[in-house]
Amino acid sequence: MNDQELLQEALEEARRGLREGGLPIGSVLADQQGQIVARGHNLRVQSGDPTAHAETVCLRNAGRRRDWGELTLVSTLSPCIMCTGTALLFRIPRVVIGENRNFLGAEDLFRQHGASVVVLDDAECCRMMREFISAHADLWNEDIGK
Repeated sequence: MNDQELLQEALEEARRGLREGGLPIGSVLADQQGQIVARGHNLRVQSGDPTAHAETVCLRNAGRRRDWGELTLVSTLSPCIMCTGTALLFRIPRVVIGENRNFLGAEDLFRQHGASVVVLDDAECCRMMREFISAHADLWNEDIGK
């Protein structure tokens, strides 16, 4: 799969989170051949776990691995500092982001540590987050620690 196809898979995870009553943020982790090795979506509301952001859930779902340095993390939204730190801890070298208009995460931190950052500026990702934030500002602010 290419970046756009991987983003579509992350978007499906985001939609799943929204259907479950949570935040519409999804993530996938792919190997160098573009095969998905893990998936996740934001489960903070559903699980009551404040650290259950989409990227963190996805990385947890990947389990123990030795190939972190060959993987690509794909997220529908620019990763927050916690998720960025987690990806950097495992030296994930490449991050694909659906959008960063509704929230600009720690993209500069990725770059400072040599990770490649690709922002696709996807219209569906932008629309989904914009509509969610407008309808559920309280959940959004809770998620980002406001």
